[in-house]
Amino acid sequence: MSLMFQPLKKYAEFSGRARRLEFWLFALFIALVEIVYWVLMAATGNFDPSRYGAVNGLGMALMGLFTIFGLAIIVPSLAVTFRRLHDTDRSAWWLLISLLPVIGGLVLLVFYLLPGTPGPNRFGPDPKGASGDVAAAAG
Repeated sequence: MSLMFQPLKKYAEFSGRARRLEFWLFALFIALVEIVYWVLMAATGNFDPSRYGAVNGLGMALMGLFTIFGLAIIVPSLAVTFRRLHDTDRSAWWLLISLLPVIGGLVLLVFYLLPGTPGPNRFGPDPKGASGDVAAAAG
């Protein structure tokens, strides 16, 4: 559970590496907050497609809180994404591939799903604590 909030603790730490579990648990946390937001919007009567644009005061307050949440997680989201790419021994410049429609997002998804490089790489030590010396561990 602490890995879910690790990106918030490392708010603007763009160097180093992030495990897959840390990255995906943070994504789950954001998704859960979004689900709660939409459930609250529906429960307060602010999620009615037939009333497009009609939002009551509580709905406006929820939208404001969600906007503040969204702005607050931009930096930690970018930071954990940079560190996740570093874990796969890729530069954060790979994020620019997302500018390519569809293909860019799929390439990044594959990178996010790949295991990190075992042992230290050019971006730092293995976040799992593995030494990277497979021969010594097997012997």
